Parts: sequence; structure tokens; C-alpha cells
Amino acid sequence: MPQLNPAPWFMILLFSWLIFLTIVPNKVLEHNTPNEPVAQDPHAAQKTTWTWPWH
Repeated sequence: MPQLNPAPWFMILLFSWLIFLTIVPNKVLEHNTPNEPVAQDPHAAQKTTWTWPWH
């Protein structure tokens, strides 16, 4: 049965982990967010109450 031969699958496993451990983390760490979060003033946002009747 050819699927029990570990030689090609083991190399595929090694190369895939090599890619995951070398290339992918570098791409993820180099990612920049387009908009940096800005702290908002908590007193600036005043909430209005609901004035409509429920019925």
C-alpha cells in the first residue's frame, strides 16, 4: 500500500513546518495596521436617552 510509505510524506511535513516557522512569522510580524488606535476622551461622548414611547 503506497500510503504507508513514510518517505514522501515525512519530507512534505518537514518542508511545510520549515515554511511555517521561517516565512510565515516574518510576514505576520511585518504587518502594519493602517490606523493606529487613538485614546478617546471619556467625557466627550455623551449618550442621549430614548425619548420615544414604547407603544
